Amino acid sequence: MSEFYKFFSHKQCEYFPCHKTDNPDNFNCLFCFCPLYLKGAECGGNFRYTEKGVKDCSQCMFPHERKNYTKMMEKLRQK
Repeated sequence: MSEFYKFFSHKQCEYFPCHKTDNPDNFNCLFCFCPLYLKGAECGGNFRYTEKGVKDCSQCMFPHERKNYTKMMEKLRQK
């Protein structure tokens, strides 16, 4: 069975890549808006809160790494 559903790279997007990366060929756009954002501090990614209390995920590559599809799905299943 193929696993193409685990990776999508939208290189024509005006924001591509939305995070700094040394490997744009493996930049996964599947989770363009990270579904883990709403998990707050429990997301497990590399984030910080701004002075105004806004979650800043600009340094987080976790959802954009090709190898993390399964880990993303596991985190989404957690309560």
